[in-house]
Amino acid sequence: MSKPRKTGAKPSTSVRDASTGAPDETSSGFAAKLLAWFDIHGRHDLPWQHPRTPYRVWLSEIMLQQTQVRVVIPYFERFVATLADVRALATAPLDEVLALWSGLGYYARARNLHAAAKLCVERHGGELPRDLDALMRLPGIGRSTAGAILSQAWGDSFPILDGNVKRVLSRVFGVDGWPGTPTIEKRLWTIAGSLLPDARLADYAQAQMDFGATLCTRHEPDCVLCPLQDDCVALREGRVAELPTPRPGKPLPQRHAIVLLLRDAHGRMLLQRRPPTGIWAALWSLPEAEDAASARAWFEARVDADYDSIAALEPIAHGFTHYRLQLQPLALAGVGLRARIADDDSLRWFAPADLSSLGIPAPIRKLLQATL
Repeated sequence: MSKPRKTGAKPSTSVRDASTGAPDETSSGFAAKLLAWFDIHGRHDLPWQHPRTPYRVWLSEIMLQQTQVRVVIPYFERFVATLADVRALATAPLDEVLALWSGLGYYARARNLHAAAKLCVERHGGELPRDLDALMRLPGIGRSTAGAILSQAWGDSFPILDGNVKRVLSRVFGVDGWPGTPTIEKRLWTIAGSLLPDARLADYAQAQMDFGATLCTRHEPDCVLCPLQDDCVALREGRVAELPTPRPGKPLPQRHAIVLLLRDAHGRMLLQRRPPTGIWAALWSLPEAEDAASARAWFEARVDADYDSIAALEPIAHGFTHYRLQLQPLALAGVGLRARIADDDSLRWFAPADLSSLGIPAPIRKLLQATL
């Protein structure tokens, strides 16, 4: 097995206090305490741990971004049962990949997985590269994900800094400031790199994630059971609820759209392929319009039916990271497309039995299933 080109070996200097720069003795026992906790309380039976291959680790890390373990497990198992390795993923149609992902959200992750697998075939012999820079050049892989892959798949010495790790380090070392800012993130990377143990790197990476996800949680952390309680600046200063410093708040904007739920005489549903970029990119969804006038214009240009016969269904609310969306479904059955529109590749009729093989946004799938 080849050695990674770039190492993440821990620096010889100790962690320094976030405000004074003085050495902090907390660093010396951090990894040992966390690994001892992990041996008893950590998660050892996750499906991507058995076997723990680079492909399975990579897939799990991407799925776990902004998604809980309990939600990911059935998707992961279904995904690897269908696409077992990098080459299988690379050669699969994008529609199949999106269908397997459908319901997990943040679909750019699935598109990036697919694109990265193709690049692995083209550049790395159908395998993930054991190299930090090469991994970070693949779509969807940042520094923390690359470190997680290298440490868990090969036991290489690289730090990670996902949301759970940022929270733990901010509390234990009393780091003020929102971790999303470059200055604070750089400080946390320095701390994370200084804490790496000399062995058990795969377990240590998992221990950090498990610890933040199950004990040092965002709300109501169980400080009484924490193996780091004697070293934790936030606990000592009564600032556990304050750290990490939250992102500066601002109200999420509200957007509105109309979706058309149209069926033909055979009960098939009309779906439209979303554009290759933007929200729900490349997924199949219902035809969408910004307002009532746009919906009528779209309908009358393409559908051979009376728009005034359309019926309004219950609105659907859906939240994204940066805004909230309210969809107003309008439904009409027994319609057909005008002849000049019939060859539009972005519009297709699908039978209910076809829906499971398509990548469809979760709220749209829920609507379709509720109206079958």
